[in-house]
Amino acid sequence: MEYQRLANTEIYPDVEEHAPVLVDVDPEPDRRREVEKKLLRKLDLRVGFLVLGYIMNFMDRNNIAAARLKGLEKDLRLTGQEFNTLISVLFVGYALMQIPSNIYLNRLKRPSLYLSSCVFLWGIISISTGHFRAALASRFFLGFSEAVYYPGVLLMLSRWYKRDELGLRIAYFTGGSSLANAFGSLIASGVLATMDGKLGYQAWRWLFFCEGGLTCMIATSAFYIIPDYPTTPVLWLTCEERMLAQKRMEEELNGIDHDSIKAVEGSGLAEALADWKVWWLATALAVLNTALSYSFFFPTLAATMGFSPTITLLLCAPPWIVVLLTSFYVMGRSDRTGDRFWHIVGPVSVGMIGFVMAIMSTDTLARYVSLFFMTQTWVSYIVLLAWVSNSIPESSSKRAVSIAFGNTLSSISNIASSYVWPAAWGPSYVNSFLICILMAAVSVLMLWMYRLHLIDLNKEAEMNERALGLPTGFRYVT
Repeated sequence: MEYQRLANTEIYPDVEEHAPVLVDVDPEPDRRREVEKKLLRKLDLRVGFLVLGYIMNFMDRNNIAAARLKGLEKDLRLTGQEFNTLISVLFVGYALMQIPSNIYLNRLKRPSLYLSSCVFLWGIISISTGHFRAALASRFFLGFSEAVYYPGVLLMLSRWYKRDELGLRIAYFTGGSSLANAFGSLIASGVLATMDGKLGYQAWRWLFFCEGGLTCMIATSAFYIIPDYPTTPVLWLTCEERMLAQKRMEEELNGIDHDSIKAVEGSGLAEALADWKVWWLATALAVLNTALSYSFFFPTLAATMGFSPTITLLLCAPPWIVVLLTSFYVMGRSDRTGDRFWHIVGPVSVGMIGFVMAIMSTDTLARYVSLFFMTQTWVSYIVLLAWVSNSIPESSSKRAVSIAFGNTLSSISNIASSYVWPAAWGPSYVNSFLICILMAAVSVLMLWMYRLHLIDLNKEAEMNERALGLPTGFRYVT
């Protein structure tokens, strides 16, 4: 395969001058398919490691819910809404850091070093959780350091995968949250049942020690495994594979006005905040995220069935395993069909059925079945994240800010939604489930209106191409 320097490098305004973009000028289809297959296989292996990092991200964030079942509130002398405050303060730090972090990440040549350092940092912070005031500080800085990882990885994936490949990889990555909820519950049940009093520490403190220490161990490997950008020379890709990776991203911009791309030469912040689509999608993401607030209190909801803490944590795992399998199927089908909206509506509808079941009955079997149904709303969240990335094709800098902005609004919604589940509303939590139903319905309505707008834009693009005799160009995923 022969390659040359790409003449119109202005379509990659974010890339350093010393890292020119290369494209194939004499493509051989069979050879390209072979190289592309190898490239994707290597990338997917690294996505698998990114999933491991996200599992620890979620476990270190949510282990406080499991610790609550084994005396954390009593040992820290928490009263009133103080436990809810420990949940919400994490998202204050999380919200503050995401946008500046992604702007900075998009400018780095070696983002792997930055992400790995933050993984190690949040592992250390997780270990240090102590009494209430110290726990407040730890939770704030835990959110501050964890905020780097999720939007940063989503940005990185969008720099490697094409639109019809991205959704499934986001599903793989975000599926780490389901695995974290499942295996985190299993790990917590073992630690809480066996480590109480060891070396003079309570069982819940051992939970923080074990999971934080495991995070630090993973971080040391992350320095060598987390990928950088296609323009960065690396040992794990051949020159041919790296040039093809750059060419694939160039092909994704076919049919987009290059002048509008060139205009986004700075951080992308002003351009993202001036685009109403970014605000609309971010708001829809935040509203839907409020409907997912039950996940932070999942062990508490499972405990209403009346079992011991160990059995309760074991029962928390199966619903999340089902979510993981469902997300792979739904996201893969969404990529193949090019549809996002209806693949959001389906899981949300199943989740709303689960909320209604939980409202209507506190019977043990009905409550447990409702947990399986309501967790399906996470599948819709994963599809929506892919839709956000698909909707910002202009430049990586604008996409970086857009992804971070959506997650920032979601984090802000988490600050408020942490108080949607007060103990006074238990054990039925009828009011909490009604709020989740309302938020899910509002998000679906917003996304339906957005879909209609994209359909109009696609029709307009098609009419212009026919009138001017142009080949088929970019189309928004609906």
